[in-house]
Formats: sequence, C-alpha cells, structure tokens
Amino acid sequence: MILETRRLVLRDYNKRDATDIAEGLNNMGVSKWLAYVPYPYTRKDAKEWIRRCAEAVRKGKKRTNYDFAIVLKSENRVIGGVGLGNVNRVQGLAGGGIWLNAKYHGHGYGTEALGECIKFAFTKLKLRRIELGFFKGNPTSFRMQKKFGFRVEGMRRKGFRCMADGRLKDEYITGLLKEEWKK
Repeated sequence: MILETRRLVLRDYNKRDATDIAEGLNNMGVSKWLAYVPYPYTRKDAKEWIRRCAEAVRKGKKRTNYDFAIVLKSENRVIGGVGLGNVNRVQGLAGGGIWLNAKYHGHGYGTEALGECIKFAFTKLKLRRIELGFFKGNPTSFRMQKKFGFRVEGMRRKGFRCMADGRLKDEYITGLLKEEWKK
C-alpha cells in the first residue's frame, strides 16, 4: 500500500529499511517517547519489526494494522514511521502512533505524514474515531495532534513501562472524531 504527499511517500516496510529504522530509533531522544521500542535499538530489532509488519500485510482485507514507513522523497530513505493499529471496522475505531528520526524533526514531516494517515483512516477505511496518545513531558507530540483536532480525553497514570529507559510513564489519551477533523 502506498500513500503520497508532496514531500513524502508512506508505504509498507520492506527488508531494505532495516538500517534506516535502526538509525532513527537508536536514539534515546526518540525512543524514550515510545512504549515498545528498546534502547539500544539494533538492526536485528528493525528486522523483527519489518517481519511483524509483513505478517499484517499478508492478512489482506482482514488487516487490522497499517504501519507505514515514512520515506522522504528527496533522499529516498526512511525517516520514520506512522500507523494505525487495532483497526476495528465494525466499531469504526483505530489507535495509532508516529515517530521520526531526530535528524528530521522540525521540518513538518511528522505533521505531513500523520495528516495523510488520518485522511486514509477517515476516507479509505471509513473509520469514525482515532485514538492516539503521548507521554507526559512530550508536548511536541500533542501540538502536532492538536493541529488535526485531537483532544485530550484522559490520562493513564503509570500506563506504560517504557522499554527504552525502563521508567513508568503517564500517558495522555487523545481522540479525534471524523466530524472534528481539521484537514
């Protein structure tokens, strides 16, 4: 599956992405904001991630996870990932997340990728609600989400033990309804 924006291609992961993924996630400044990413993050970790994503793709129409590599067109390399998880077509719901290699922060790539993923969720998958979140202490993530209309709906106190730093983290839960979506 391929989604495209002016500067980015969002596509399924492939084996050639392992080096770029490992480079982007082997950074405590990135991984400490993600629940399930270990630190250090190795090529072996990236290859396992790619293998799990390939399993989801093989499910075809029964697919419940859409994890996209974010490819910067001008460099033809993976600079991050964005996705929808636990897609429930009966209820019209999905969770999701995003990460970017720290070298590419501050250029609007995350906003561009998340925006395209939201558009895919609401227009192609016909979902009615997306739930994201962010760890306390990471206001940058929420600023990006707010651009699309996400609202804080609650907090999971000590909701996750971050694999990267081992700390228990509070997670703010955010939600976006299709009718609140700011395109």
